[in-house]
Amino acid sequence: MMSEAPQDWSDHALWWEQRKCWLLRTHWTLDKYGIQADAELRYTPQHKPLLLQLPNMKTIQMTVSFSNVVFKTVIDICRILNIRRPEELSLLKPPDDASKKKKKKDKDSEQEDIWDIDLLSGGPSGTGPMYSKTMKATYDPENGMPMSATSVWFGENPLAESQANLPPAELAKMYQPLSLVDKAVNNAGWLDSSRSLMEQDIQDYDKLLLRFKYNVFFDINPKYDGVRITQLYEQARWSILLEEIDCTEEEMLMFASLQYHICKLTMSTEPLNNSNEPEIDEIEAALSNLEVTLEAGHTDKILEDITDIPELANSLRLFRPKRLTLRPYKEYWFVFKDTTISYYKNKEASSGEPIEQFHLRGCEVVPDVNVTEKKFGIKLLLPVADGMNEVYIRCDNETQYAKWKAACVLASKGKTMAYSSYKTEVKHIQSFLQMKNLAPPPGQAAPDVETMEMNAECFVSPRYAKKHKTKQLTARILEAHQNIAQLSLVEAKMRFIQAWQSLPEFGIKYYIVRFKGSKKDEILGISYNRMIRIDMSTGLPVTTWRFANMKQWNVNWEIRQVTIEFDQSVTIAFSCVSCDCKVVHEFIGGYIFLSTRSKDQNETLDEEMFHKLTGGQE
Repeated sequence: MMSEAPQDWSDHALWWEQRKCWLLRTHWTLDKYGIQADAELRYTPQHKPLLLQLPNMKTIQMTVSFSNVVFKTVIDICRILNIRRPEELSLLKPPDDASKKKKKKDKDSEQEDIWDIDLLSGGPSGTGPMYSKTMKATYDPENGMPMSATSVWFGENPLAESQANLPPAELAKMYQPLSLVDKAVNNAGWLDSSRSLMEQDIQDYDKLLLRFKYNVFFDINPKYDGVRITQLYEQARWSILLEEIDCTEEEMLMFASLQYHICKLTMSTEPLNNSNEPEIDEIEAALSNLEVTLEAGHTDKILEDITDIPELANSLRLFRPKRLTLRPYKEYWFVFKDTTISYYKNKEASSGEPIEQFHLRGCEVVPDVNVTEKKFGIKLLLPVADGMNEVYIRCDNETQYAKWKAACVLASKGKTMAYSSYKTEVKHIQSFLQMKNLAPPPGQAAPDVETMEMNAECFVSPRYAKKHKTKQLTARILEAHQNIAQLSLVEAKMRFIQAWQSLPEFGIKYYIVRFKGSKKDEILGISYNRMIRIDMSTGLPVTTWRFANMKQWNVNWEIRQVTIEFDQSVTIAFSCVSCDCKVVHEFIGGYIFLSTRSKDQNETLDEEMFHKLTGGQE
């Protein structure tokens, strides 16, 4: 009789159920942990299987650490999936809207779509329906870490390929209109990065969403970031299709044309050859890297000191919604100097006192554009003591709009047009406008809709698809497509991501809070550079606070209240209604941590600093 192979217990550890904690300090006695005779301890593996839904909506099964803090677990997951900059991602609990019965009914069909990646055994895993090659990951027992991502995939990494668009009927099942309150409830599900999965009641085979949590995408390089770019594109695509972020009809068509183009290139019968992608010019890349470094530090200040700060002066139109007037837009002579806009009755009067000045530091800049209708407007939300003043400025053409919008964006951050990023911002805006232009390029005939095979409803949100006939929708997408038809696959994905980043609502996570001294709940929006107080009934911003003006923040863990102190003796305090205050505290600290990154850090993450800024002192 053959003897059984010896059981490997090296991954097991003790779990204390009542206190919800791991006993990982093996040199401690049970008495030192405070364990009494009636305590219930479980001897259980530290690595367990978990279902992860990726940004492309595909579900994978991975064996991950349930004893490491989530921040560390996400780093391990990203190393296996070959996603650089793992600090930008985290794990999110899915919303609880689906009934358990439905889950049970769909269990079998869901199982067929799961890609199984076995972290611990290092043996071949199950194969998914869209990928026939073996997926394999290896585990290094020396340090309890998965080995480098290069050892994970044999052949091409399937996660670098975009998924085909769903049929309209399936897309319609997934679509649910979301209010700000709904978004706030969904955002409550982010896991605590400073605690382990087990400590947060996550069990074997539970399903979590792997998502880009912090919307500051640092050092994207097509040479190394195939998976990262694709998964970013997929997260952006789904946020558009499910209307998790608002966009105009014109923008929806632009996003649809880019999806159609990407879909065509991905499904092309010719094998994808990365060598066909345009080479990144080394000098351009170096300048781009320099720009990032300048953005991160204060080196730009030197540039500003030795350079004459450019000015803008044009005849533009102004509209103040709160002022009673029969003629909404009125023409004035506008001058943009430093971070201030002044306007005068006419050009001749500009040598005297202005009618009014707008100080743009800390303001919100919102595009009000329709390229088809030649409407190039900028909405400014200017911070004042009791909230925000709303001002609309209308430009005459694309070039004028790009220059003024870029100047406004920089001024809102306290920067002038002398900064190196001004010209880059102008180019990005012009590129965005070009993509939004739905008319075919000069000298190019309109596409013949009858001869084209396209399911146009796949590329737009279900609500938008209902508003248009299929033939009409197809024609408009194909017209818009002619402006971007020459883009390579990676270029198209990058353009999609950049356009997504240009949307006014991009990157804002919403939470329901109660401000100190207030008698009603309000919405707090948190972005990478600011916090926005929003009226829950109207959805309009009340006031904005920028992280750049933040002096300090702290949490009173006993009463679960966040207090933040800004420049000019401004202090705010609030308690969280839709989630634990730790979630909001981690967002603030996380964004501050990410703002300290620079290229010279040699790819190493200062995990201690992250936990210091986000962990709290509970």
